[in-house]
This record gives sequence, C-alpha cells and structure tokens, in this order.
Amino acid sequence: MFSRVATVSFLLFGLTTAFSSYAASAKADSTGALVANVTKGDYVLQPQDVIRVQVFQEDDINRQGEALSLSQESTISLPLIGTVSLKGKSVRQAEDMIRDLYDRDFIVNPQVSVTVVKYAERTVNVIGSVTNQGRIQFPQERGLTIVDAISLAGGQTRLADLRHVKLTRKSASGDTDVSIIDVDAMMKTAGRDQVQLEPGDVIFVPERML
Repeated sequence: MFSRVATVSFLLFGLTTAFSSYAASAKADSTGALVANVTKGDYVLQPQDVIRVQVFQEDDINRQGEALSLSQESTISLPLIGTVSLKGKSVRQAEDMIRDLYDRDFIVNPQVSVTVVKYAERTVNVIGSVTNQGRIQFPQERGLTIVDAISLAGGQTRLADLRHVKLTRKSASGDTDVSIIDVDAMMKTAGRDQVQLEPGDVIFVPERML
C-alpha cells in the first residue's frame, strides 16, 4: 500500500508526464495561449470559422477562392443553392451536404472540397493552484478535456486539491452551472470518463486543506 507521500508523488508524476507529451507538440500563439499541433481530423465547424468551398472545374461557383465566415448560426451562402446551415457538421459532413445540394439540381456528380482557412478562437480559463494561470486555447481540430487543460496550464501545484476542481459553465440560456469534478479519479482511469470542456469554461483548482 502506497504511503500518502508516495501517492501524491505518483499523481504529480502522472500529470507531469501527460503535460510533457502534450506540450511537446504545442506552441504559444501571439497572445501566449498554448496551441497544440495536431493533424486534421473530423473537425466540427464552429461559428466564426472561415472556410473555403471549392467545386472542381466550376470557376463561377468557386468565386475565385473567396473565403466564407460562418455566421453565429453557423450558416454560409453559396451560389445557386443559397443559405446552407452547417451547424454541428464536421468538415467531411459539410462536403457531403454541399455536394448533395449541388447534385440535386445543378451539377452532375460535383467534387466538393471544404477547407478551414481560419479557426474561430475557443478558449477556457484555468485558475487557482496551477503553475500558469490563464487562458488555454483549444487545439485547432480537437476537443479539450479538463485534465488536458490543467496540463496545458503547467500542471497542478504541490498543494492542489484535484478531487474538488470547480468547473463553471454558462449555458445557452445564460444560466451559470457549477460542477465539482474529481480530476484525481479521472487520472487514475487512464483518461476514461474525461470531462470535455466547452469554450468559455472556467476551471478552478483549489488548494488542499492542511
């Protein structure tokens, strides 16, 4: 059975190792927020993302490569088919939807490509007993878990209480929800049952009561 000191040391080592592997592929942007370098995945488009929609061999539709910004309702306007809602759609799903819309009435078997030109900024704030308090940016094409956010904040301090981490989130209706998260337990499950964060979340890591 581990002693209390050994258990704390083990937990510190685990989170430090996770941070090291994550931060090895990360860099700071112009504002100082850490941004992970990740390969393109099935990224879900967000309001204010800027995308380019191109239809192979259809110069009139391509608008010479004009970039389009998703509205707050995640819509764009395209030649011939008009307003298209891409809410909750991944890049791949957006390509399929636009392809189907053009194929339905205008172009036979169109080849559609959707590229993200600029990602909307998505951040959370990590405060309290962490090495570097402040704003943490989501990896460009991935989600962000509460363990990853604490890791990107430099990890917890020696006196951090990972069993009572406070997560504050504003709902779509404007209400504020507060949850107490046992991050210590999550670390012991090797990443299972992770809490996925949403833009604007605030994570507060308290100190242990001595």
